[in-house]
Formats: sequence, structure tokens, C-alpha cells
Amino acid sequence: MCCFSGKVEKVADTNIFARTSKDERQFLVYSMFLSAKNELAMILPIPTPKDSKEDAVKFISLEKYPKFFEDMLGGFPAPRSKGDKGKDKGDDKKDKKEEKLKVVEVGAYEASFVPAVKDFDRLDEKFKLPKKVWDDLPAYKDYGFCVFKLKKGEDQKVHPMAFEFPRADRKKLFFPTVHVHDGKIHAKADFDHALYCQITMEDITEWAESPGHPASFMKVDKCQGIVYKDAHVYRKVLKGKLKNEDTWLA
Repeated sequence: MCCFSGKVEKVADTNIFARTSKDERQFLVYSMFLSAKNELAMILPIPTPKDSKEDAVKFISLEKYPKFFEDMLGGFPAPRSKGDKGKDKGDDKKDKKEEKLKVVEVGAYEASFVPAVKDFDRLDEKFKLPKKVWDDLPAYKDYGFCVFKLKKGEDQKVHPMAFEFPRADRKKLFFPTVHVHDGKIHAKADFDHALYCQITMEDITEWAESPGHPASFMKVDKCQGIVYKDAHVYRKVLKGKLKNEDTWLA
């Protein structure tokens, strides 16, 4: 799920990468194209174990690798039509309510991990969602939340947001694809997403497989361990009016 604490003019070209990390945790990298007239926060609910600690999530700065997804897309060359000689087109049990949540500088962002819905009281008001939103989403009552504070501006292509988190279900990869862009939940939403993963499974037929390994099309040394250099990457595009739900891979 991707939620915003304020009104956004446009959200497009969303890219998400997921991979299992050590101790059955998960890496997640997220980027998008955004237009917003005011400062706001992007909130990503993540399926962490219930009662996770405030330091359960490790934020990772990819500020020095803003082309993470552009390079990853390069591993999926577009098929050429006959006669096309041009280039490929890249598609102590203190009162927690009295304590502010820890804020981490992650490249161009400020980020916080909110362990549970009740802990949103410890964030600035402008970076919260109305309580009714969470009342309408009971499936997320035990989730944790990564909150990224974003600047206002038109047509922003912000560098990828990355983090590693413990999973409540260690057998599934999670992609936050539910939309809440206007404070309301809609049965269907407009998708403009490309999902990427590195995973070992026999049946992944709906996903395209990169012909080569990331070592051949990415700057793996700048990925900070997020991407395996010697494992194929898989890609799936979600585009158009689709069921408004998160995406999982078993």
C-alpha cells in the first residue's frame, strides 16, 4: 500500500524491487514520479511481526545511485521490430506517546518507522492519515509503517527509497501496491507500476526474466547488498485500472 498524508497532483512511474535478505528479512526499494503542492509524507504499511521494536527497520540511502531502476530496466531490453535499427526504448517503559519517533536522514529524505497504528500519535500532524482510513483497513491493524517525508514540487523524480524489514510471514515477498491517494479506499485504482524481484521459485510465468545477471547491467557495488549480482531479476508490469490490492509472491 502506498498512502499520502496530503493531496498529490500526480503519481506515476512507480517502481518496486523486493528480495529476501538475511535472517528471512526483506529488502524493499520504492521510487515514483510525484507532483505535490505541499510538503507531505508517503506511508508504506509493511507486514512486520506484531510488536516490532522501533529499530526493527534498517533504512538504506540510495542517494548515490538514483538510476537504480533505470539500470534495472536495462536488463530487460525491448524487442526490436523488423527494420528497427534504433536503440531500445526503456519503458524502559516510558510513555511512548510523550516521545517522538526516531527520524533518520536517508539521502534526500527524512524517514521514520512507526511500529503500529497507535504510534502515529507520535508523528507530526501533517504526516498522518485520518484515523478513519485505518478503521477502513482492518487488514493492516498489525502492520508497521515506513514514513518518508517528501518535499513539495512538480514533476519530482526522487531517488529510490530503500529499507530492510523483518517479515511476519517469512515465506512471502511483499509489494505495497494498494493506493490511498485521496484519503479514501477505492475498489479499483489506476496502476502505473513495474515490480522487480529476485526469487527462487518454479512458477513465475507471469514475470519476465532478465537475460543476464545484474552484474552485466547494474552498478552492483552501489546497491549496498540489496541486489544479488549473480541472480536473474524478474519483472512484472501493472498498468491500467486494476483491483486495488497489495501484491505477494510465495
